[in-house]
Amino acid sequence: MIINYFKLKVLNDKIDDLNWKILECLQANARESFANIGRKIGLTPPAVAERIKKLEDLEILTGYHAVVSHAKTGHAIRAIITVRAFMGKLKPFLTMVDSLKEVTNCYRITGNENIIMEVVLVDQFHLEKFIDKLIQYGETRTHIILSQVVSRAPIHKTI
Repeated sequence: MIINYFKLKVLNDKIDDLNWKILECLQANARESFANIGRKIGLTPPAVAERIKKLEDLEILTGYHAVVSHAKTGHAIRAIITVRAFMGKLKPFLTMVDSLKEVTNCYRITGNENIIMEVVLVDQFHLEKFIDKLIQYGETRTHIILSQVVSRAPIHKTI
């Protein structure tokens, strides 16, 4: 979503210090109760609930997600794959990529490649079959993830 400067300014005016504290609490634990958040930041549970509802209405707070262990679900490989689309193949790829169950995140990017995606796979044979699906759309580059250094880092208020 592209947000113009004026709209961004209006949204920033809606994120006061208390709203930022609420966002920080929710980013640390989205299941934290309104009462616990209220105790931390000095508001009543109904006031916290009202502020969260406003943040949702303004689409500042866009969802709540479970974090699932890929390794414990039988997905031994996590990888970053980039795609440099062939001429005329980017739009068909963008239409198709959402149907690939292995893809956990996918971004259209600038630079030599058009796409970067994070995938989870069962094993190297699964990886090979997955790449075989992609190569009709463009040149791929695969990077196996060895470990995670930063995960779901929260967004903080900037000056």
